[in-house]
Amino acid sequence: MGRTGLNSVEFSIISHAAWAPGLDTDVAWMGWAQQPFFIDHVQNGRTEPEVAAMPAMLRRRAGFIGKMALEVAYRCLAGRTDVPVVFCSRHGECQRSVALLTDLVRDEPLSPTTFSLSVHNAAAGLLSIGRHDQANHCALSGGDSGVEYGVIEACSLLADGASEVLIVVYDGILPEVFLQYQDNSEQPFAWAWLISSAENHNDVFSLSWGADTTDADGLSNLQTVEQKARQPAGLDVLRFQLNCHSQQAKHNELIRIVDHRRWHWRHHG
Repeated sequence: MGRTGLNSVEFSIISHAAWAPGLDTDVAWMGWAQQPFFIDHVQNGRTEPEVAAMPAMLRRRAGFIGKMALEVAYRCLAGRTDVPVVFCSRHGECQRSVALLTDLVRDEPLSPTTFSLSVHNAAAGLLSIGRHDQANHCALSGGDSGVEYGVIEACSLLADGASEVLIVVYDGILPEVFLQYQDNSEQPFAWAWLISSAENHNDVFSLSWGADTTDADGLSNLQTVEQKARQPAGLDVLRFQLNCHSQQAKHNELIRIVDHRRWHWRHHG
């Protein structure tokens, strides 16, 4: 059973994987973690992952966002089966959804395939079918705190008896129609952690949370200035995790304040 409290969880990361355009090796990701840069949709001519482990027929159905999520899921799971999976994406397949709505406005017929792959658990369904794996899976969208809610869900599954749980975090750029509402520097990325109980492990991460007591007006002014320049939450957490295992590691904590809630990540390795 995983260690959980009323406002905290602990877990260990058994394996991890990450993919983004131009960043598909551990060395490349460690370089990014130490000196972050904006991840463009196209880097070095490589626009999407291969997802070579997935049957070609299913792979062709997945879009760019889905392929990123599937690539890291396959890498992390390797030959494992019957592992619960938690998919976390703030925006999901919004590109497909906007395309469908545009077709409706134009009074054009909708593609059943596009519709079936626009739902938030599309990648989870493709993974289950492709691996012939009937393990429990869910897909969450928790706004700017989606990563934290995903980890809480995954740790709840550990506490409920699962020996390992896979969490997949992914997102991409927004459709042009939504750019005016963008509140951070959206970039394409995906990463996955295969986690287990913190018991009997020396390398432990924890996440705790509570109400933030920062002056509301002061915090609001700060976010107004910086919000469009900051990274997506998923990249903030990934950078924290990668740097914890770097030889140049200087910090073992990350604090994120979202909607008057304080999320406190710690590494206890």
